[in-house]
Amino acid sequence: MRRSTMPLELVARAESNRERLAIVDPEESATYADLLERSAAIAAGLLEGRSTLDGSRVAYLVGPGNEYIAVLWGIWRAGGVAVPMALSHPVPELTRLIADAEPGGLIADDAYAEKLGAAAPAGAEVLLARNLRSTAPVALPDPAGDDPALMVYTSGTTGRPKGVVTSHAQVRAQWEALEAAWGWHPDDRLLHVLPLHHVHGLQVALGCALYAGASCEFIGPFDARAVWERLSHGDCSVFMAVPTIYRRLVSAWEAEPDAHSRWGSGLGGIRLMTSGSAALPVDLLERWEAITGTRLLERYGMTEIGMALSNPLDGERRPGTVGRPLPGVEVRLVDERGQDCAAGVQGELLVRGNQVFADYWQRSEETQAAFRDGWFVTGDEAVLEDGYYRMVGRTSVDIIKTGGYKVSALEIEEVLRQHPNVDEVAVVGVPDTQWGERVCAAVEVGVADRESFDAESLREWARGQLAPYKVPKEISRVDELPRNAMGKVTKPDVRKLVEDTQ
Repeated sequence: MRRSTMPLELVARAESNRERLAIVDPEESATYADLLERSAAIAAGLLEGRSTLDGSRVAYLVGPGNEYIAVLWGIWRAGGVAVPMALSHPVPELTRLIADAEPGGLIADDAYAEKLGAAAPAGAEVLLARNLRSTAPVALPDPAGDDPALMVYTSGTTGRPKGVVTSHAQVRAQWEALEAAWGWHPDDRLLHVLPLHHVHGLQVALGCALYAGASCEFIGPFDARAVWERLSHGDCSVFMAVPTIYRRLVSAWEAEPDAHSRWGSGLGGIRLMTSGSAALPVDLLERWEAITGTRLLERYGMTEIGMALSNPLDGERRPGTVGRPLPGVEVRLVDERGQDCAAGVQGELLVRGNQVFADYWQRSEETQAAFRDGWFVTGDEAVLEDGYYRMVGRTSVDIIKTGGYKVSALEIEEVLRQHPNVDEVAVVGVPDTQWGERVCAAVEVGVADRESFDAESLREWARGQLAPYKVPKEISRVDELPRNAMGKVTKPDVRKLVEDTQ
């Protein structure tokens, strides 16, 4: 017997909320009935007479708003796997991801069609979302719960982004855990300011809101003043961001004391403010609470598992901690021998539950290595203190958390090595109060190029090759990178070297 399907359950929930407002974007508003109609038409347009996409991947580059959700739901309702692409990525990075994903279809809105076309394989057609509008009634397929639904790219210790594949049932389990833990309900209104190629913005924010029958509002590119003005209206009940965004909001608040009365007037209507994707500094948590009267809810998750730990909606939210396991989630801390750690002892975090991903796309060995006796190995270190988990850091120095993104130092190094003047490079994360960690690089260049070396020119070149958050904020030239007896670059020494030169 086939399991209940995520698309049909999502559709059923949307049907029960047909007349409710679903999405507000700068162009238009849409009810759930509008999304159902648009996504069905897009699904029919993608099928082109076929009965199902049968798990074929469809990559899309669409701006946040009504069209984005219609495309996402349309791919699912056609039996495809949605592969969101990042709007901020330059063409070379999109090209690499598309080559890895091997999608059976490419979709863009008008604003991003040229960019996606430049990244597409030779001869591949980019479908315009507005043209996928079949009006003929079509019988849509019925994907099973264990069929793949979503493939989101993340950076790993191999230095190459990996496609994290989650099934319909796993996607639904991620929503259900947060619906239960955070009290999502149809009367909620989410102000959405996060990117939609990232699990935080796509699953934790947008996905939960729509699954609950709530409304979601987009107000365009992030602008701290615009966010404060919108929150001041008092009708938004949920807000989610990363520490970097909260820093910018605090800076905007402190820069405009005359606006405090107006901006603060609507904050009483916000029942939930969360912070994630990077560690939340305690000083920022305390400053935000002093400004708004609300203590941010910090939680822990990653692309492979959705959310696993959360401070409570009702109850004590302890600064510097990420709370307790969410409903349906099991966690363990283990030492280097794989033995369970006692409370108060630091160990590696393992996670198990229905929300954990299916596999890494076309990386069976890496998928197998990611699990230990059925438990997903997160690569993060934590400690259990008085019933709450506190994150300590990554087990790998090659993973950098910056501005809410988790990036691979190895991937950035591989790209920088392509520059003709770079002989060798090491990329590290340096602690930063605004970004969590800032990406920094130390480079060796040829003797002939040392006098003419210009760090800003190299950064400018990198901007054309890497996503903005991956471009090193500082580049230091060194005569020789520190290495151990085996010739391996020692990253802790590189970090100290970079810090000493700044």
